Amino acid sequence: MTESGQEQFYRDAMRRIYLNLLWLSAAGTLASTIGGGWRAGAGFAAGAAVSVFNFRWFHKLVDALGPTQGPSRSKAGMAWFLGFRYLIFGLGAYAIVRYFRIQPAYLVAGLLVVVAAVMLEILYELVYART
Repeated sequence: MTESGQEQFYRDAMRRIYLNLLWLSAAGTLASTIGGGWRAGAGFAAGAAVSVFNFRWFHKLVDALGPTQGPSRSKAGMAWFLGFRYLIFGLGAYAIVRYFRIQPAYLVAGLLVVVAAVMLEILYELVYART
């Protein structure tokens, strides 16, 4: 595969992962709301949002570490921010569970949305791979 072919493959895979994140988050929030009420739906949505933001930040970090083709952010600044994200997410999860009385199981299920999206992309590549 040529370099431009690899770049196109990467862009297509990332586009599919983001689309999977979108519809899995929406479907999971709807199912959680129907099955467990509005608090369950809110917990799943909050977990999914954290999962999507975390994935997006990792995606930006990977792009920043690659060859630069334009204005790039400070790599040290991104590393510090990504290091502190666990503190930010932990405090956010604590506040969501403690003050809004959201069930932690739904929050954790929402956090797993990115895993499901990547697994769907792996299955897609296994089924439709043309080598």
